[in-house]
Amino acid sequence: MKAALLFTMVLIAVMSECQSVRFGQLCSGNSSNRRRTSDSWGQGKYGAGSVKPLFCPSRQERTHQGLDIVCNDGATVYAPFNVKLNGKVIVYTDPKKAAINEGINLSGEGLCFKLFYVKPDKYSGEVKKGQRIGTMLPMQSVYPGITSHIHVQMCDKSDPTKFF
Repeated sequence: MKAALLFTMVLIAVMSECQSVRFGQLCSGNSSNRRRTSDSWGQGKYGAGSVKPLFCPSRQERTHQGLDIVCNDGATVYAPFNVKLNGKVIVYTDPKKAAINEGINLSGEGLCFKLFYVKPDKYSGEVKKGQRIGTMLPMQSVYPGITSHIHVQMCDKSDPTKFF
């Protein structure tokens, strides 16, 4: 009896892992959700340390708490699955970064996450998978030479990589 119960628990755990949530396409022009790798501003993977550019000595080094998905400035941003829009995100306190200081809180498929550098069409309501959420903001105007991207950050700041 104990062996059967243990087998059932293991089977459920394996099935749950196999059926895990996957993000659908986030950005027009990037159907595979290609990730930002490394550029002069840093790396786009979760947990990466930021690069302190020589031309920006006042920039603080920090650990990257999200995953960057390549997205061209001005591109359309889509719902990765059916989501609820849960309000605006303010990314920075620095007024010099006002051009990209926006994002949105979302939830769906049991996840709570944020998308940075996106100008949403609206801040509340529901959006179906593949429908437009908004527009990628002009990242090049604030960070010249960076690989423009959407920053995906889980609300609990855990690693979102397994969902891509």
